[in-house]
Amino acid sequence: MSVSLNQILEMPNAAIIAQQIQSALIQEQEKRRRFYEIVEDDKKMEFINGEIYFQSPAKLRHTNAVGLLLILLKSFVTRHDRGFVGSEKMLVSLTRNDYEPDICFFEKSKSREFKPDQMQFPAPDIVVEVLSPSTEKHDRETKFQDYAAHGISEYWIIDAEHETIEQYMLQNENYDLLLKAKEGSIQSMVLPEFRIQIRSVFDEQANLDELKRLI
Repeated sequence: MSVSLNQILEMPNAAIIAQQIQSALIQEQEKRRRFYEIVEDDKKMEFINGEIYFQSPAKLRHTNAVGLLLILLKSFVTRHDRGFVGSEKMLVSLTRNDYEPDICFFEKSKSREFKPDQMQFPAPDIVVEVLSPSTEKHDRETKFQDYAAHGISEYWIIDAEHETIEQYMLQNENYDLLLKAKEGSIQSMVLPEFRIQIRSVFDEQANLDELKRLI
């Protein structure tokens, strides 16, 4: 059960709770510094609520969905010079946690400041996560809340097993579900010109057809 700030402030021991939280966060920051020291280029690692998570190898349908969407989004963004598209090994560092999203898009206002040797990145404008058994809880709960709290405007959750895409848009600091479908098209709200057939994320021939249209 979540507890609001106002609920904590009504507690007579609020100051003690605040001290305990502060102490725990200081210890957590030390763990986070160690995370930065051991993070490796060839392994997907994330720091979430004080713990280091190593991702297991992904199933083929997972990597296919990431790759097919990445082709379309990167081709569109490059052609129209809209910013930068990253994937998997880009470490997005938020206030408390560090994530490596499957796909992320940064508007040009942010990406123009990126340096060639940069290893940590701010909150993107679009994040895409492809579900897996080991990550679904974080994708649907922790990341869902954290991405919204840090103003990430658009969040796509892809279920590669059931070939479904969920599209969420930030409204009043919370995500609203705009679309959940396995057929038809999906249109980005951050990049309104980017409209693709959902099948193109799961089917190579549909992806090729969509790519030809985009470029």
